[in-house]
Amino acid sequence: MKKVIAYLLILTPISLFSQLRMVKDTLEMQGDSVVVTANRSERKLSNVTVPVQIVNAKQIQQTGSLRLTDILKEQPGLTITSGFGAGVQLQGLNPDYTIILINGEPLVGRTAGVLDLNRIALGNIKKIEIVKGPSSSLYGSEAMAGVINIITDATNAIPLQASLRYGTYQTMDAGINNAIATKSIFYQGFYNYYSTDGYSIRPNSSSRVTTPIQRFTVNQQIKLNLTDNTNLAFGVRATDEQIKNDISVSNGGTTITSNGQEHNTDQNYNASLNHRFSNKLKTSFRGYFTEYNSKQDLVTVSGAPYYDLLNHNFQRFENQTDWNVNKRINLLFGAGTVLEGVKSTRYDSEKVRKTNSIQYGFSQMEWSPMTKLILIAGIRFDKNEAYASAFSPKISTLYKINAKQKIKFSIGQGFKAPDFRQIYLDFTNAAAGGYSVFGTAQAQQVIGQLSSLGQIGALYDNYYQLKALKPEYSTGMHFSWDYEPTDKSFLSVQLFRNDISNLIQVQQVGAYITGAQIFSYLNIGRAFTQGIELEMKQKIANHLMLSGGYQYLETGDKDQIAQIKAGKVYTRDANGYSRLLTLSDYVGLPNNSKHKAQLKVNYYNTNGVFANFRILYRGKWAVNNTNGNEVFDNGDEFAKGYISLHTSVGKDYSNGVSFQLGCDNITNYIDPSNLPNLPGRTFFVNIKYQLLKK
Repeated sequence: MKKVIAYLLILTPISLFSQLRMVKDTLEMQGDSVVVTANRSERKLSNVTVPVQIVNAKQIQQTGSLRLTDILKEQPGLTITSGFGAGVQLQGLNPDYTIILINGEPLVGRTAGVLDLNRIALGNIKKIEIVKGPSSSLYGSEAMAGVINIITDATNAIPLQASLRYGTYQTMDAGINNAIATKSIFYQGFYNYYSTDGYSIRPNSSSRVTTPIQRFTVNQQIKLNLTDNTNLAFGVRATDEQIKNDISVSNGGTTITSNGQEHNTDQNYNASLNHRFSNKLKTSFRGYFTEYNSKQDLVTVSGAPYYDLLNHNFQRFENQTDWNVNKRINLLFGAGTVLEGVKSTRYDSEKVRKTNSIQYGFSQMEWSPMTKLILIAGIRFDKNEAYASAFSPKISTLYKINAKQKIKFSIGQGFKAPDFRQIYLDFTNAAAGGYSVFGTAQAQQVIGQLSSLGQIGALYDNYYQLKALKPEYSTGMHFSWDYEPTDKSFLSVQLFRNDISNLIQVQQVGAYITGAQIFSYLNIGRAFTQGIELEMKQKIANHLMLSGGYQYLETGDKDQIAQIKAGKVYTRDANGYSRLLTLSDYVGLPNNSKHKAQLKVNYYNTNGVFANFRILYRGKWAVNNTNGNEVFDNGDEFAKGYISLHTSVGKDYSNGVSFQLGCDNITNYIDPSNLPNLPGRTFFVNIKYQLLKK
């Protein structure tokens, strides 16, 4: 907190040359915003051919959201997961299938495929763009389900903004945002300090426990206008997080408690040289480096030590060129290289870095043969050092039926190469019952050595199926119909389907003589997700907006369904007797809810008073297979569906001060086993001051 106060004292005088003015946002429809993520170049939302969802700064501010998870959980089609931090599922696909970007550059540092979104503060975010469906044709391997791009504010509209929030669990968040601009130089700095007594965010926690967290984030942006057509931009983002762990983990009926410290750091550096040859042709050269470090040092109640280290670095160099050939044709093409390395105690040696390199090229053509029709075709080629080359094509189209209606259709192929953990993992968790997970590169060798030492109690049939992993491939289709009968009403109906082959799954392949599990990874599945999403907005009055969303989702493993149809899968009835499983008993892939919905009411008037009330619903979802048939059915363990209520109210004053009160999870819904990152009822008060350029 002392650092935050110091920055505030230093930077406040710099901005006193500007005149005080009040931010007077009014309630608006989504409008025709400019988006960049869908095409990797600026396009009006009305001309984008794929489904894009925008969350703007006003929405973030008025809900009182602190971290990225707070705002994403309220968006249609997105689900926040609870294992290994807070990840995001998009259209039923796991977190490792969605790429998370900040200003177009990827974040790294995933645990079990999950990038913990609690790491990302929202204080200087201009907007969040969410692109649904396979986006590998532009963004590569991790974009099989879609893209979430967090775009920071790069304007000097707010020379100074400072905020302070305090709430339940002694949660404090202090932030400052400062911008300075001249004709040739632009600078913006963002500083955020966050601390809380916290709650458990670890998987399989048997109870909510205190987990104190301290996190400091710095974001710096500098832009130099070298000429009227050329600029040079630099960016630095760093996060330092300290967590005091007090963890209770249940595994196989045994609960193990451990405590200690966790220290995570995240550093991102980027530079770009941008040149515009003419109004029709421009190019950009970009360099990006990021490094994530995580250290966890625990001691169990029995005195057994647990030490975990992860160091992940990622470098990318890329060129992209945009060419507006004429009024009907736009071309985009680029190429780049990625150098990536990981070292971890979870691999065979923390001193040996596992590396990979990727060379890629991409191209996209946008053609508008008539005013009402836009067609886009794109393809990307990735040459992966560890795997065969992969092509990722995509075609999308937009047709404007009339001024009030339009339809979109897209079909594309995505791919995901096996990651470092799936290949090299060599991990035994002493803090969770002594289970082990081995990557495919050494699974059979390590397990064979353990067997010769007499430590293996059983090996299952799938142990003998272990072999080198193949990349996963998906084909995704998306259709949407948007209807805007008036400037106060909006309705969108979206249908989607994703088919995945070579699905990589972690499976138990054996057990120690102690009963502790042994896991590894196999290409065993052909999965699908499909469903329908509805979004609506209705401006009831000049100051009142009603909006909502609903998703119906079906998921499944095609091989399991074939086995059920063939009468080869059994389950147990209520009396414990074996019986054939029917398709009506099958529930699909775990951790997915069939029904999910949101309803929001927002109010804002010209006097600066704003209020909102949000209702979030999630249906039940399967969490554990308890009948031993390796298929999730109605006889397994489910997390209960729940409703959470959230509200906030505030006022923006003409002197630049804003005051806000809020309460999240009003009904105090708690499910510590299945929702460890959902706290109970949380109150907060937020004070903000902003100085705007005249």
